[in-house]
Amino acid sequence: MMSVLEYALDIKRDVSLVISVCKKLGIDVDDENSMLDDEAIVILDNEFSSNEEELEEDNSEDEFEHDDFELDSEVMDEYEDIVDDVEIKKNKHKKKDISVQSNAKNDNFKQSKKEMYKKKEKLMENVADLNNVILYSNGMTVGKLADSLGVNVSDIIKKLFTLGIMMNINSSIDFDTASVIVGDYAKELKKEESADVTNFEEFEIVDDPKDLVPRPPVVTIMGHVDHGKTTLLDTIRKTSVAEGEAGGITQHIGAYQISYNDRLITFIDTPGHAAFTEMRARGAKVTDIVIIIVAADDGVMPQTKEAIDHAKAANVPIIVAVNKIDKPDANPDRVMTEMAQNGITPEAWGGDYMFVNISAKNGDGIDELLERILLLADINEYKANPNRYASGTVIETKVDKNMGVVSTILIQNGTLRLGDSIVVGTAHGRVRTLKNDLNEDMTFALPGAPVSITGLDDSPEAGDRFFVFENEKKARSVAEQRKNYLKEKGNTPSKSLSLDEIFSKINEGVKEINIVLKADVKGSEEAVKNSLLKINVEGVRINVIRSGIGTITESDIILAQASNAIVLGFNIRPNSKTLEFAKNKNVDIRLYNIIYKLVEEIEAAMKGVLDPVFEERVLGNAEVRKIFKFSKVGTIAGCYVVDGIIKRDAKARVIRDGVIIYDGNINSIAREKDQVKEVKQGLECGITIENFNDIKENDVIEAYVIEEIKR
Repeated sequence: MMSVLEYALDIKRDVSLVISVCKKLGIDVDDENSMLDDEAIVILDNEFSSNEEELEEDNSEDEFEHDDFELDSEVMDEYEDIVDDVEIKKNKHKKKDISVQSNAKNDNFKQSKKEMYKKKEKLMENVADLNNVILYSNGMTVGKLADSLGVNVSDIIKKLFTLGIMMNINSSIDFDTASVIVGDYAKELKKEESADVTNFEEFEIVDDPKDLVPRPPVVTIMGHVDHGKTTLLDTIRKTSVAEGEAGGITQHIGAYQISYNDRLITFIDTPGHAAFTEMRARGAKVTDIVIIIVAADDGVMPQTKEAIDHAKAANVPIIVAVNKIDKPDANPDRVMTEMAQNGITPEAWGGDYMFVNISAKNGDGIDELLERILLLADINEYKANPNRYASGTVIETKVDKNMGVVSTILIQNGTLRLGDSIVVGTAHGRVRTLKNDLNEDMTFALPGAPVSITGLDDSPEAGDRFFVFENEKKARSVAEQRKNYLKEKGNTPSKSLSLDEIFSKINEGVKEINIVLKADVKGSEEAVKNSLLKINVEGVRINVIRSGIGTITESDIILAQASNAIVLGFNIRPNSKTLEFAKNKNVDIRLYNIIYKLVEEIEAAMKGVLDPVFEERVLGNAEVRKIFKFSKVGTIAGCYVVDGIIKRDAKARVIRDGVIIYDGNINSIAREKDQVKEVKQGLECGITIENFNDIKENDVIEAYVIEEIKR
């Protein structure tokens, strides 16, 4: 901490100016003797630093060279020193005086902070270049165009000369001529007012290959409950955190980084595959590699299969970690066999997937697992450009009573700095604090780093994208525009692909139709799946991203949404909660009980010849509470109508444990000994089903009608 007077002297500014700026920024000060905490100092440093930069830009615009965009060697060296320092601390096992260490960290942080602002590079204000777009403003000079393209001005002048146009660095260039030049660099020129930076989720970041540097791979671990995911994550962290600093392990922010063989690896700790896919459904492409952990004594379990489906749908490399090999009943070969049966064939068997035997409990095989991760990283060459405004994805968010909104974010491109103006979803603010996964203060963070930040005015959601803008005014404007856009849109979620839309999407270039298939029994599942895969429509193929038995679940809906898939159910019936969930997610569910009808409709949709069809409409559901048997009448089901309405002239399905056991017609409905035409929700009644007497308690009778629907 320091007083206002001390701070003014430190930055060589008038004390009255500092007090004025404090009041403008909402920092509570009374006079020159008021004390400023570290957070206030960071905010003030950034404010004065920004003002200085704007003044320099105004005075030396023509002198600005593209090389100024790059991080100088000193900054990069500083980053390497920070990494090395963290590594040294992680490998030391002797205890230190906490108070002395804390003071040293504070002093180092303050010094790093001051150096950051002294060295802070001038980044391109043209945020729209993230979308491979160059902004054209009236009166744009040749020099300014060269800066926007990131090329030497002499190259532009030479190109103009070949077109018969003589210009110098300060000559104004018209829009049409500039478009020709920009086209030579495979970019698009737009007038400034037409560029929309508010929809930055759609930006495709295009960097010059020479600006890209290796970044840490990002890894997510998934698997069945109790197969050792948490233990593996803890064991990996302990390999890089000394016992004397074990408190760092508990500083869980949803993501963390380790150093192995002098290289960084980032791990994302999600609650499960459903959360992983929820983020993907929101457009977040976070994970580079997925590790599927399977217990050697249990083998492949239901959630293992779901994890496989979610990982494959994400289209990322998969490593299988066979855990608990230290147990007496461990059978790694069984795991390999079962995984192969689910489409994950080991490399040892001629497949494409790495398998590593481990014991997360005692650490066996962990080194090999980490080496495999780095091998995949080398093969796929994960790179990013540190010399631009930062962008990335929110991992999780919480609200702290002292710090306000605290967001864990993954930086995927660019460099994030303390004091940067940021937009996350519809929230905005300045980065007031920047901490790593060990809860240590940072002045900047490079691509691949997971960090926690404060300073946002609202809580973003997991999967929200973030972008840094050139100043707070711009960030606030973009955030407001995004809020207004969502209001006008009615906050409607993105529309998933429906069966009716398949043909139009095919015409737009979609060559693959994703399907999630659920059936009542294994035989039906295999028969339907094989029939779908045999559909032959030129240029289009069916991709069954998941198939299984049992009723449709919310997990199926989440996967379908993220993969833009259609959900097909054969001889099963989802409950009302799942149907409502699918409706909210705009996922199309189609239910069938005849294979050829299912195949015909899918094939017709693929060919674009969907004619008007008859479609069912569910009227209501009644739960069987009691059974009455009479020799003359048959079985009467004493029912309670849980939703909708039950009509006498309707058709009916009898559903037991989510599986349809009979489909026919309602024969009669009685209420208080009187025959009635219909019974509404919340009432009791007796129901008989035509030609069916095998009704049991807890069965569900679903009443429905068939209606003609014109497409």
